[in-house]
Amino acid sequence: MRRLSTPTKTLLALTLAAAFGGFAATALREGLEQPARAESAAPVAVPATMASLPATVEGQAVPSLAPMLKRVTPAVVSVYSRQTVRVASPLGPFADDPFFRRFFGIPDMPRERVERALGSGVIIDAQNGYVLTNHHVVVNADGVSVTLADGRTLEAEFLGSDPDTDVALIRIPAKNLTAIPLGNSDALQVGDFVVAMGNPYGLGQTVTSGIVSAVGRSGIPVAGFQNFIQTDASINPGNSGGPLVNLRGELVGINTASFNPRGSMAGNIGLGFAIPINMARNIKDQLVSTGEVKRGTLGIETQNVDDRIAKGLGLDEPRGAVVTRVYPGSAGAAAGLQPGDVVLSANGQRVDNSPSLHNFEGLQDVGSRVTLDVRREGKALQLTATLKESPRALDGNALDARLAGATFKELDEGTRQQLRSMGADGGLQVGTVTRGSRAWNSGLRPNDIVVEGSNGEFADLPSFRASFEKKPAQLVLRVLRGGTTGNLLMR
Repeated sequence: MRRLSTPTKTLLALTLAAAFGGFAATALREGLEQPARAESAAPVAVPATMASLPATVEGQAVPSLAPMLKRVTPAVVSVYSRQTVRVASPLGPFADDPFFRRFFGIPDMPRERVERALGSGVIIDAQNGYVLTNHHVVVNADGVSVTLADGRTLEAEFLGSDPDTDVALIRIPAKNLTAIPLGNSDALQVGDFVVAMGNPYGLGQTVTSGIVSAVGRSGIPVAGFQNFIQTDASINPGNSGGPLVNLRGELVGINTASFNPRGSMAGNIGLGFAIPINMARNIKDQLVSTGEVKRGTLGIETQNVDDRIAKGLGLDEPRGAVVTRVYPGSAGAAAGLQPGDVVLSANGQRVDNSPSLHNFEGLQDVGSRVTLDVRREGKALQLTATLKESPRALDGNALDARLAGATFKELDEGTRQQLRSMGADGGLQVGTVTRGSRAWNSGLRPNDIVVEGSNGEFADLPSFRASFEKKPAQLVLRVLRGGTTGNLLMR
């Protein structure tokens, strides 16, 4: 018998797999479309040649992911979070009046309900019970439970999360766990085969496969600092937090989002995104050691380079981030950056605009050394900066006595991007406000978002602090609260 060439054998194997996939899809569709029947169906004879796929084709094994998946699936878990929320009564202020309810014969109504969220996770440390998942799966949860592949359900301990990268770490108190080995996401290349796993739509453990469509993706309409792995492996609601693995069964990413112009619940169209495991590992290490995530910053303000700026600076194209302010004592100042400099790349990564430089900074550790390719007055130069810690909170009294009693903190990146879509450059969030303090008496409240002020322009904590170098005679803050904006005169 004439032996088949290697390409021919591969094509035959793929054809068999495609045929089986079509059969499975048809059977599932017919099962969903036809009503269930109580009576048992008559047995149907199936030819022996059609009963199952052959184990080999011309002596060659049919490719299968099953051996790898048997090793990996015990590390994949389903994550269920719950949150108790207060239900607004249609009776308004009369809902709490027992006389009103008794007089009109209105029974007591439940004031709270429990909202549940579904996601996935992956065990990365069997000894300590560490499970990685997404921040958006467990955010604001009153409790989190985890169901293992063997059916055990356990209450999980929340160890911490980072909303800016959508990574969360929880711990389960269980023995006989299986952890997944961690791979190197920096070694991924476009075209590498990957497998996504999780619990989509609550169906149970599900596996989909595809390839790496792109690496280093940013500018995606989802929240956070972005350096995504893009894949065409199906990622649907419920897959969030589950693993993306390579063909060796190594964890290379944490599934986080899929993009569909009709909304995520419309299903997957082959645009899925995962957080690189190298990034997630760094976040996990910081959460374990300190309980929080710290990031490095250059300590500068920038804006986009438009056609006018490009022409004035002698640039070939309107690209890069032009420096508008360098804070004293910052990493940028120590590196020699000056207002008017245009940053074109950082550590060899192309910088197209101000947000892309901000995204690059947000992915760097404190103390990281960054090489910047800069254009200054038409001349190219290279500067090296050692990033300093980005401040996360400020005491209002240290800025201005009229802000006494309030603390201010950075916005999470999701909120910051939403503000940009509304035309705002940025802002900051009010942390705590002491009742009866000057800030409280002026109307400032926790979680208010400050987007403008008479103290000058600002987009984040460093620029907010810098705006008080000259204290204004009258301090007015424009505040976003509950979807509406208003002005507060700070007395």
